Amino acid sequence: MSAGTVKVGRLRLSQAPTLSDAVVAGAAFAATLAALAGEHGATRSLDAPGVGLAAIACFPLLVRRAWPLGVFVVTAAATATLSGLGYALGPPFGPTVALFFVAADDRTRLHAARTAAVIVGVFAFHVGVTSSAHSGFPTSPILFGIVVWGGAWMVGDQVRQRRRRRLEVEERLRRAEQEAAREGRLAAAEERTRIARDLHDSAAHAINVILVQAGAARLLQERDPNAVKAALSTIEDVARETIGEIDLLVGGLRENVGSPTVEAPVGLAALDTLVERYRASGLQIEVRVEGRTRLLARRLDQAAFRILQESLTNAARHGDGRAKVAIRYGERELELTISNVVAAAPGTTAGGGGHGILGMRERASLLGGTLDAGREGDAFQVRARLPYGEEAT
Repeated sequence: MSAGTVKVGRLRLSQAPTLSDAVVAGAAFAATLAALAGEHGATRSLDAPGVGLAAIACFPLLVRRAWPLGVFVVTAAATATLSGLGYALGPPFGPTVALFFVAADDRTRLHAARTAAVIVGVFAFHVGVTSSAHSGFPTSPILFGIVVWGGAWMVGDQVRQRRRRRLEVEERLRRAEQEAAREGRLAAAEERTRIARDLHDSAAHAINVILVQAGAARLLQERDPNAVKAALSTIEDVARETIGEIDLLVGGLRENVGSPTVEAPVGLAALDTLVERYRASGLQIEVRVEGRTRLLARRLDQAAFRILQESLTNAARHGDGRAKVAIRYGERELELTISNVVAAAPGTTAGGGGHGILGMRERASLLGGTLDAGREGDAFQVRARLPYGEEAT
């Protein structure tokens, strides 16, 4: 931190005088001279000492950024001296402006008791000096000074509070950006974990099939050439399909390699985009929405989207090219139903035993909901019930 700045919280204040400080000090000086040139309550006309005291009462405002309370004390003392010497009474422009800056400065609040004591003491001194220099008690000027100084303090305090609120908003925005970035990184890690899991499942399945078919071909190569041809054809088909899946998975992984962050998970607002993406890949999807749509809590919205995404992925991989999606907005919960006809070979449980179903169940459980997945006849169905919770509006 440079010598010309001071840091209060997250606020960095410059201590060097600025052009605006010079304008304020000059305006206060001109107003003070005009008041001293009047005749209201004056026993002494304006002269060189009066001009000098007026300068002391105003030009310390140039350094009010560095010593706001000290500037107030000096300017108020000079103004009190002017009153004590019998110059014309008028609004104490210099100390009034200085008091405004004291109220607007966060640093003076670090020692609130000291600041209050100094202000009260300076005001009492000002009243005492003014009273001793004029016949009778100057009630009207004193009351006017109270109103002026009180107004300056209130306005300055409002400025300080507004600046503090702005800083708090900026701080919340900064934290929100950090949280979004953190969620983005978590989303990227989650997506890469899913890709790695799918890659493992696809490769493991392909290797198992290839091993079985290759073993059968080796045993039958002399006895049944047709069976060998069929086994080799199966190996070729499985290898080709697996290579295609691996290309898709690795391609998706490569898309995120060069990006430091990814977007946070979206919600059901992106349902149309999600459906069109799968339709473009060849999956026929029928979507039905029931009930009155409502604003969902973020965690629920993202979980619903991920469950739909994972279910459609399973439908595209293991189904016959068709899938049905039903979304029902109930009174207390959101219900998702995704079903597709299974095109897997007999004896398999497509999508029923993988990590994807387990992950979807965990998402539902974290929200206090349930998720059932399994075959119903020739179809595989995922049904999730997700309560809205207290965050829903």
